[in-house]
Amino acid sequence: MRYAIVTETYPPEVNGVALTVQALEQGLRARGHEVALIRPRQADETQGSAHELLVRGAPLPRYPGLRLGLPATRKLAACWQVERPDAIYVATEGPLGWSALRAARRLGIPAATGFHTRFDQYMRDYGAAFLAQTALRWMRRFHNGADATIVPTRELAQLLVDEGFENVLRLPRAVDTQLFDPARRDPGLRAQWGVGEEQPVAIYVGRIAPEKNLGLAVRAFRALQAQRPDARFVWVGDGPAREKLQHDNPGFIFCGVQRGEALARHFASGDLFVFPSHSETFGNVTLEAMASGVPTIAFDYGAAREHLRDGVHGAAIADGDDSGFIAAVARIGSDAPQRAAMARVGREAISGLRPEQVAADFEALLQGLVEASFDTKRQRNTLASAQDDREAV
Repeated sequence: MRYAIVTETYPPEVNGVALTVQALEQGLRARGHEVALIRPRQADETQGSAHELLVRGAPLPRYPGLRLGLPATRKLAACWQVERPDAIYVATEGPLGWSALRAARRLGIPAATGFHTRFDQYMRDYGAAFLAQTALRWMRRFHNGADATIVPTRELAQLLVDEGFENVLRLPRAVDTQLFDPARRDPGLRAQWGVGEEQPVAIYVGRIAPEKNLGLAVRAFRALQAQRPDARFVWVGDGPAREKLQHDNPGFIFCGVQRGEALARHFASGDLFVFPSHSETFGNVTLEAMASGVPTIAFDYGAAREHLRDGVHGAAIADGDDSGFIAAVARIGSDAPQRAAMARVGREAISGLRPEQVAADFEALLQGLVEASFDTKRQRNTLASAQDDREAV
């Protein structure tokens, strides 16, 4: 089969959407499919690889290094008329994503979209709560223009159905347990952080930005530090809030963006993963922390709702219970035996999540759209033929 994936973010950009899209693309290729990737051209690029179509882009405000794909309906339609995909997957809701859906509808190509980002929540995080419902209506219109909307959790599927989203399908996520592994714990890296093996290290991995609710992470760590003055907080990632956070907390350790094995070493070298976000659609980092043998404190939604057992793998806190979040960080962070037990069972709990199964499920989902489209066309042809017969009589 021939598929096309349309996205406005892709590695080497580091974010959950980019890495998820890459995993889906690679999974389809591993299963023998031809996959064309359509994405914005980066500032330093002249051309993509043989299987990529690069389109014009523009810088995305507040997201340095990311680019917004500009409208390209005609270009996509012309490309797909020459090499028609059996189905397309649109990962982002920007102008490029809208263009892809228009071109697909024009050519009668089945299309699925991925719901990766809670822009309605982002409106609140950036001080524009009055726009939250507008953002939700905009997303609903976008996704309902496709044949299916793909989400990673049952909880999100139900939320979207309740909000009027149509044809919502769940595609579970997985984690690379060979990459993210407790065996990658690195005493040398911890020495670079200035900590010994007995000192508790809280770690945050992700974008350092207002939508991640990082003020709560800081308050929770201070509560831990009140019990364990030797505790340290390591931050992996970058973003617009880093400069102020670093200025206000000179004792914190900032490691910047990490990728691949370096990221896996950072994860495994921490002792407690602190993830205070309220706005994730999933939160891949939750699975990466558990795979790395790091007890996780997160709010009870997204990946935590699907995989994190409260009191067993860490703490899954009721959404909005900030005091409960802070207490869990202090309690678990200061209890080394409990952390060790949680590390073992957390790793075991997600050991069966295989990226290969996600690829197989994604393949089946796209194949289902192709078959449904074929059936619809066949029904239309049958009706048209019957109409012709009646007119001939």
